Amino acid sequence: MRRVASVPLLSVLSATICCFLSENTPNTSSPNVIIMLMDDMGWGDLGVFGQPSKETPNLDAMAAQGILFPDFYTANPLCSPSRAALLTGRLPIRNGFYTTNGHARNAYTPQEIVGGISKDEILLPQLLKEKGYVNKIVGKWHLGHRPQYLPLENGFDEWFGAPNCHFGPYNNTVRPNIPVYNNSEMLGRYFEEFKIDKKTGESNLTQMYLEAGLDFISRQAEAKRPFFLYWAADATHSPVYASKPFLGKSQRGRYGDAVMELDYSVGQILKKLQRLGIDNNTFVFFTSDNGAALMSGPNEGGSNGPFLCGKETTFEGGMREPAIAWWPGRIKGGTVSFQPANVMDLFTTSLALAGIGPPGDRMLDGLDLTWTLVVGALLQPIFFYRGNELMAVRLGQYKAHYWTWSNSWEEFKQGVNFCPGQEVAGVTTHEQKEHTQQPIIFHLGRDPGEKYPLSVLSKEYQDASNWISIVVQKHKETLVPGMPQLNMCDMAVMNWAPAGCEKLRKCLKVPKSEPWKCDWPH
Repeated sequence: MRRVASVPLLSVLSATICCFLSENTPNTSSPNVIIMLMDDMGWGDLGVFGQPSKETPNLDAMAAQGILFPDFYTANPLCSPSRAALLTGRLPIRNGFYTTNGHARNAYTPQEIVGGISKDEILLPQLLKEKGYVNKIVGKWHLGHRPQYLPLENGFDEWFGAPNCHFGPYNNTVRPNIPVYNNSEMLGRYFEEFKIDKKTGESNLTQMYLEAGLDFISRQAEAKRPFFLYWAADATHSPVYASKPFLGKSQRGRYGDAVMELDYSVGQILKKLQRLGIDNNTFVFFTSDNGAALMSGPNEGGSNGPFLCGKETTFEGGMREPAIAWWPGRIKGGTVSFQPANVMDLFTTSLALAGIGPPGDRMLDGLDLTWTLVVGALLQPIFFYRGNELMAVRLGQYKAHYWTWSNSWEEFKQGVNFCPGQEVAGVTTHEQKEHTQQPIIFHLGRDPGEKYPLSVLSKEYQDASNWISIVVQKHKETLVPGMPQLNMCDMAVMNWAPAGCEKLRKCLKVPKSEPWKCDWPH
């Protein structure tokens, strides 16, 4: 069921890519893979993408030494589904990370969620492990916090981080604070052993995540084992935080402090690879899980550059992400790729680099990005889902909206605004509006901010509409939705007594199970 190129084209591409990637470097198998996934970081937060304060020198240097992807997307405008898509190579509608409790509703994995990543899914670390890779996740997991859903049950060998967002503090009676794990047992909880000062913004978590990543890299390099490091720091998610050396340093306030510390951490990881002499055998990719959370701005939210709206929406600001690939000696530095790409491509690309064939028993939604290095941009549609609804599709430079919605009038009147200062009449609607018979179409090259819809009377509109509709029809004909995992909630499944709590005397009383259908307001 998976998409493949024709055999002659695939043979030519494989040979060409092999030569390209091996130029001026020894032929080494099983390259290391590092994916750095930020949390709520926007396209416009990097200096290389035009952020005026220019406070990301390490990321800007990474782009100068690697490939910049200005047209890179996540698979969903919210954290959990986009992370599930990255690790499965499949849209959330296929892997089950969506809800049917309401139409086109964003859903994620708060600690009252019953579900998590389905046992029917095959995750990237599971496949890499078969090739001898050692796999570690550092930071936020967010694919389910119950024991069967945790990272070490899904292909990872090591974990330092938390299963949920760093919300809190809670009083541990109505709701427990989120645990922080080392591998399969908790070490403590956010706001208790792992401090986050919401008043000052001070926390050492990013430094802890950096040290955990550097230690893992050093150990695997010494043992000469191929590794996969999934570095998922979350300092740019509200409540944003930074360690003391970075607090007050940014022109952008506390959010900028967090970005500066993450930028520093990226620089330290790349330098570690260089010092160990494994940089030319390590593929590194930097991106974010969804657009900047404009509803948290200006103090706790980032920038989506010229794009419309932000997190929670299927406009460009909600799903277009900063993206950089880095591999010294293997990919040409200073390159800009205008290939429309998405996080699911990292699944397919990582497998290809490791010499592993993708699973043949399921539909995958990722493209092997190594192809674009030799043949230029390939025509890949980008599907914009919100919950169980296909909201929009990008094909080439054209993007067609079949449904529009920012958030409800009720939320908007309460001050929750996903598009502050960016209202576009008939586009950023506060009611779910269907446009399937006459989609709203933008040319993103001329109009990246989605402000000027094409005239429905123009030939350009008709051609684009006909072109995209063929892709949509084919997509829907082959779509088999996964069983939704984000429908049910229950206070009894919260982080009351995680593994290891007995040793720390941190177990809390579990309330009576009373499941209900989760309410997803937007």
